[in-house]
Amino acid sequence: MAVQNNTKPSLAQRWENYQPTKGTLFMACAATAVATMIVGFNWGGWVTGGTSRQLATTAGDVARGELASIICVEKFRAATDSAVKLTELNAITDTYKRRQFVETGGWATMPGQTSPDRRAAEGCALALAV
Repeated sequence: MAVQNNTKPSLAQRWENYQPTKGTLFMACAATAVATMIVGFNWGGWVTGGTSRQLATTAGDVARGELASIICVEKFRAATDSAVKLTELNAITDTYKRRQFVETGGWATMPGQTSPDRRAAEGCALALAV
């Protein structure tokens, strides 16, 4: 009578002997790709091309508005009657009317433009009212 070896193979031995099928290998690769995309878009900061273009456009608009506000403030302060106009501006409590005051004064009209820049007027009124 032969003695049977009832010992279970070790994990290392089972790993060496494992031969996945093509289907199992394909599914593992697909699951890995999906998991990578989920992690990348949710936590890795990945964005699509459309979102990237939208963010860049928004950042450019904000930067232009900030620069135009600075130019507006400098134009306002360079005016001969800036102290009187600043007192008038600070007397206005409504932010919409402050913006209109700056636009009407012409300080928010950027060089080369014919109409005032709304963002410049808003930022300028906010900066001057402080």
